[in-house]
Amino acid sequence: MAQDLIHDPEAGIERLLEIMRRLRDPQTGCPWDIEQDFASIAPYTIEEAYEVADAIARSDWAELEGELGDLLLQTVYHTEMGSEAGHFTFQSVVRNISDKMVARHPHVFGDESRDKSAEQQTADWEAIKARERAGKAQKGALDGVAVGLPALLRAYKLQKRAARVGFDWPDTAEVIAKIAEEAAELVEARDTLSQAETEEEFGDLMFVMANLGRHLGLDPEAALRAANAKFTRRFAGVEAQLAARGKRPEDSTLEEMDALWDAVKARERETAT
Repeated sequence: MAQDLIHDPEAGIERLLEIMRRLRDPQTGCPWDIEQDFASIAPYTIEEAYEVADAIARSDWAELEGELGDLLLQTVYHTEMGSEAGHFTFQSVVRNISDKMVARHPHVFGDESRDKSAEQQTADWEAIKARERAGKAQKGALDGVAVGLPALLRAYKLQKRAARVGFDWPDTAEVIAKIAEEAAELVEARDTLSQAETEEEFGDLMFVMANLGRHLGLDPEAALRAANAKFTRRFAGVEAQLAARGKRPEDSTLEEMDALWDAVKARERETAT
């Protein structure tokens, strides 16, 4: 019985699927859950993915277990709505991704040799994906790069795609020269152009910065996350030192906080060595 399934802690994915079906039942389900659609749930899906990444970054494995469950729930939510609308089901989604993984790993599940370098495996993977895009009638080199990605990550992926077809600077020096050019244009826009034009120049500079990360073999999204974490950690150190003096940031001068910032940074470097 469905009721027994819902209360069976060992029932696995079938239990979760039944719980979602009950939540979405038009007659007996939860009013909030019934009202939701793909668009309204999508922001939660993105949020849960970030919370998974955050738990991993903090090596909090107990929390990661819970966050992975939250992310799995998002898949179940979308597949239940897809099933209701006749688009797809949870089982068809599982079948699709399973087929894709088998097709993309012929050296594991097929008769191709596993004796390949990492570079060759990457090239083979990209070739398989290119054939898949062709099968989906994606004609342009940039087709299929999701619009909903974080802007910095999407810039990186767009540039990576363009580079595959030869549209790329040959070396890092030219990218750095382009950064200097874009920075000068941003300064000029700030002084002489409209806010919209200044924003455009700022975007151009960020786009080239993402490209520099790619040329250096760095993930710009990961690099910026690390910079955010470092800033948060160091500013918390400044606040702690101010609190020890009975002060808050808003009660302090920039010079005082800057000196404390330098002290926090110096301590971090001493600890690292």
